[in-house]
Amino acid sequence: MSRIGNRILSVPENVTVTVDNNVVTVKGPKGELSTEVNKNITVSVKDNQVIVERKSDEFKNFHGTANANIKNMIIGVTNGYQKQLEIIGVGYRFTQKGNTLVVNAGYSHPVEVEVPKGLTIEVPSSTELTISGIDKCLVGEFAANIRKIRQPEPYKGKGIRYKDEFIRRKEGKKAA
Repeated sequence: MSRIGNRILSVPENVTVTVDNNVVTVKGPKGELSTEVNKNITVSVKDNQVIVERKSDEFKNFHGTANANIKNMIIGVTNGYQKQLEIIGVGYRFTQKGNTLVVNAGYSHPVEVEVPKGLTIEVPSSTELTISGIDKCLVGEFAANIRKIRQPEPYKGKGIRYKDEFIRRKEGKKAA
């Protein structure tokens, strides 16, 4: 049985957590995040600790999720999150034009993707991309959408993958 909802979250010195009705707001050095919690979950802040409680056992799933979301917000406003992607293939590359990411991934046209507000991208080389921001969900979703442009294929391994992701390779057809 998971006990994630019962863990007590400690709040760092430079972070403030406020609760107004069902909305939890976390402010830190990197920014501010807020989320709405289920009405059957109570969140309280005492002595630099966040305590999440539920009214009855019917709401166990909301209990753990609320606790995990608050923890992710605290980590986001202090350290931030980042995902690294790499592109493998002849002629495949990332380029940045202002607030858009241009991906050349073997199609007849380059794919242009608008970077969402709250995220920053960095292209250290033409085959590497770093996505960073304070919202864990937003960083992960944007990275997944970029990877979806050209997923890595199992025969040659070409495509967009996460840094240090292992792609299981298949053997091709045998010659007669």
